[in-house]
Parts: sequence; structure tokens; C-alpha cells
Amino acid sequence: MLQFANQIVNSQNQILGLAKFCYNSNVSGHSKWSNIKNRKSAQDQVRGVVFSQFSRQIRAVVKAGGSGDPSVNANLRLILDKARLANMPKEKIQRAIDVALGKAGENQVKEIVYEAFAPGGVALMIVALTNNNNRTASELRTLLSKHAGSLAGPGSASYMFERDQEGGFKAKIKVDLSEEQLLKVLELVEQLRANEDVEDVFVAADLPKEN
Repeated sequence: MLQFANQIVNSQNQILGLAKFCYNSNVSGHSKWSNIKNRKSAQDQVRGVVFSQFSRQIRAVVKAGGSGDPSVNANLRLILDKARLANMPKEKIQRAIDVALGKAGENQVKEIVYEAFAPGGVALMIVALTNNNNRTASELRTLLSKHAGSLAGPGSASYMFERDQEGGFKAKIKVDLSEEQLLKVLELVEQLRANEDVEDVFVAADLPKEN
């Protein structure tokens, strides 16, 4: 559990660093309202990353314990306590449990990983929880296209990543980005994470970290 907590802190620092970088790059000449929106965007990114990590951890302990009932699954109970303290929405918690239990039916939600490229050819791994692959793929394709990105075929981007212990992805091959490229990638990632089916987005690039 301590290792998991440390991973959450590391991810928070990385996303906060990225958001701080972009905020500082755009702050000059912006109105007070624009600056507030930029700060809110940074906070939303942090919450999104933390929630996605809790979701993966919930699925892992439910599968390992064979139960989605915290009264009989001690590890699940510990994770749920942490998730609730972080104000993770109840529907996201329940969705993670349902996916882990593999509840049957035509509306069964499954994890699907989409491979994509951001502007400049930066590889992305998009993790989604969906009960309609065609709908989600179409929505992601449209979002990517609007931001000069593209959905890719199996194996096109995945070779640049490896799965980490929490079920996420860690880039093996990273791309150095200019400030302009970084801002474009960040904007795309924000839009992707705003999709209700998307759990997280992983980028094959060196992102600035909080000092």
C-alpha cells in the first residue's frame, strides 16, 4: 500500500509540473479569469490521474480477492477508504468493481486500450472502460483528428511502452518536446481525459516535473 501511495504522489508531481509549465508559458497577458481557469485545469488533471490509479488498484484487489464486497475483502476496503478521502465519485468506484468482476450482459463494461499519436508523432496509450467499443473508438478518433492526432492500429504505439505494476503504461522510448509541442500534447490529453469512457492517457515523452 505504501508503494501505491508513493506512485500516486509521483504522478501528482509529474502532472503538477506539466500543468505549472503550461500555466507559466501562457500566464503573460492573461486575465484573472483565464489564470483561474488554468489553475483549475491543473487541479482537474491531478484528480484525473489519481482517480485512474485508484480505479486500477480497485480492479486489481477485487480480482485478487475474488470479491467486490469490502466487508470480506480487506485490501479493497483499504483502497476504498483512500479513494473516498480523495473524493473519488461513487460511480467511478462502482464501475471499477464491476469491470473487475466481469459482470455479464450486453452492457458489460470492459477495459480497452487504444493506441494513438499526438501532434508531432508522439505515441499515446489511451485506457478506456467502455461497453461500446465502436462508439468510444469513434469519439476518440474525432477528438484526435481535431487536435492533429490520429488513432493507430495495434502495435503501432504499444512497442514504446511497457505495463507497470498498477496496470498503467510506462514509456520505454521517449520523445523530447519543444514548448509549443508540449502545449499541444497537453491540450489533447486534457480533451481525451474529459471523455467519460477514458480512464487515463499515457504519453511517450519526457514531461517536466515539479521541483
